[in-house]
Amino acid sequence: MSFTYNRTVHFRDTDAAGVVYFANILAICHEAYEASLAASGISLQSFFQNPTAAIPIVHASVDFLRPLFCGDQLLIHLLPKSLTDSKFEIDYQICASTAKEQIVAKAITIHVCIDPVSRSKAPLSQTMRQWLQEFG
Repeated sequence: MSFTYNRTVHFRDTDAAGVVYFANILAICHEAYEASLAASGISLQSFFQNPTAAIPIVHASVDFLRPLFCGDQLLIHLLPKSLTDSKFEIDYQICASTAKEQIVAKAITIHVCIDPVSRSKAPLSQTMRQWLQEFG
């Protein structure tokens, strides 16, 4: 079961041409990721300040299928998938929230759990494995 996040494109998301600036779609996807963590009961403050584990993004890609403009209503469908005991991928489908729910962009982020002191890979916590099961 995927997680769905509703988002309006804001003026600050756009560039001089009036369309969403390419890097901002990843910021919007990250908002959806944070919302999915919160929806599963994970404290964002504890998650992002965890002294024993960090989960940086090690890869990101975006495909744009049509331009996005200020005021567009979006549905971001987030589908995480476990890759290894320390790595997962999130697939995002960004849709215009119209009757047809047209896909306007697709993104992927890959995350790796590390020990923040040694910077070596570490296994995902039980909490993150539960999040993966809930929305994956």
